[in-house]
Amino acid sequence: MTTTEAIPEPTADTPADTTEAVDAASLPWADVQAEHFKMLRLAPLATDRATGVRPLRFVQFGYAERNDKHHSLLRMVIQLPGQRVRREQNHLDIWVDHDKQRVHFGPGNSLEIEPANRGIGRFLVAQAAAWAKKKWSHYRVDGVDLANKDALNEATRLRRDHFLRIQGFDVAYADVQHLKGNVQPGKVSDVLDSWNTEKVQFVEMLEAAQMLQQAEHNLAEQEVKLRKEEEKVTKFKREDSGLRFTITCLVAFTVFQAGLLIWIATHR
Repeated sequence: MTTTEAIPEPTADTPADTTEAVDAASLPWADVQAEHFKMLRLAPLATDRATGVRPLRFVQFGYAERNDKHHSLLRMVIQLPGQRVRREQNHLDIWVDHDKQRVHFGPGNSLEIEPANRGIGRFLVAQAAAWAKKKWSHYRVDGVDLANKDALNEATRLRRDHFLRIQGFDVAYADVQHLKGNVQPGKVSDVLDSWNTEKVQFVEMLEAAQMLQQAEHNLAEQEVKLRKEEEKVTKFKREDSGLRFTITCLVAFTVFQAGLLIWIATHR
């Protein structure tokens, strides 16, 4: 299951913003792939009615950075071991236009995350904000029109709006039905560079090695316990076979003795 969360990109109804927004067709570095990788731990969470079971998982966070006189790019991806996702999923770009001092998120106008509701969306936006704030905190972030399909389900809309507002974006609606929503333009400094670290944590190489070592140690202990239990079961089976033989002999002896008594009583 995936979750779709709006990310700031040029709005269609504001001509001024549209004119100043970065033209995606002319942007460089279209083929840039992630070059640096880190492991993330997704903490186990209670089962969610909308997204289902949320067990402990480990995923890979990849990113690449490019800069020139006119533009800067941070491209981020989340890779799932043993699982393929669609091209538009688990992918977030943040583009900086230095000539116009504007920032926008991409590649589309929504952020599709798999697995959903695990804190990955906030994590990616926080990484983007931290990167942009280092040099361009005074730049302006373009606004975005929110997708109507996310507003058809009230729970989905509330989760989307909570995600945006908690990261520092201003969400507004043009109608009382909360169908025509948009994220207002703002400054890079307004976007929060923090996320829920109880849900998503970096795992360093040494820590990962220690976890593997501990897991191997626990597995060895479980194998020893399992072997002891198997030996007990084998012993009980042997004792059970011995008891069955003894009972069979006793039954046979009892029948023989009863027959013998009957014969003695009838032949006196």
